[in-house]
Amino acid sequence: MKLFNEKPENPEGRLPREVRTYDLLDSLKIEYKRADHERADTMEACNAVDAALGVVMCKNLFLCNRQKTAFYLLMMPGGKKFKTKELSAQINSARLSFAGPEDMLKYLDIEPGSVSVMGLMNDKEHAVQLLIDEDVLEDKYIGCHPCVNTSSLKLLTDDVIKKFLPAVEHDFKVVHLVGED
Repeated sequence: MKLFNEKPENPEGRLPREVRTYDLLDSLKIEYKRADHERADTMEACNAVDAALGVVMCKNLFLCNRQKTAFYLLMMPGGKKFKTKELSAQINSARLSFAGPEDMLKYLDIEPGSVSVMGLMNDKEHAVQLLIDEDVLEDKYIGCHPCVNTSSLKLLTDDVIKKFLPAVEHDFKVVHLVGED
């Protein structure tokens, strides 16, 4: 797997949402390492990408309440188990579930298997609340998809928090997830 320090020279064959991601990162002067690969839409498929980039990909979950009136993007370490009850209590939202593919497209312009913090650039109405597990913030780097699951990025956590999120006008809430049985 080859690594790159810039966006693809030729955008042909790439989705506009991916190209927009690189353009935004470049405009914000956020450095990144990029790896192109086969579809990586599960944490298991991300293992080879992790090794190539030298970072563990974040697990990104797109969640909603039962009424579909509140949407959340949860970033957590890839190896940690997700426990709905654990998160619900911290955000005062009972009955959390996974949001459907139509909601992913509507709010983040992302398809299943490609969910990423980068999708917040497409949430112009700020309908999605970002939740970040405290362990993610302790890592120097964040690994995520550029809105497609055939490429992956390694970014400085500080750049995501201090440059990207302010640029897309999103704040975040820190959550504490244990993820143990």
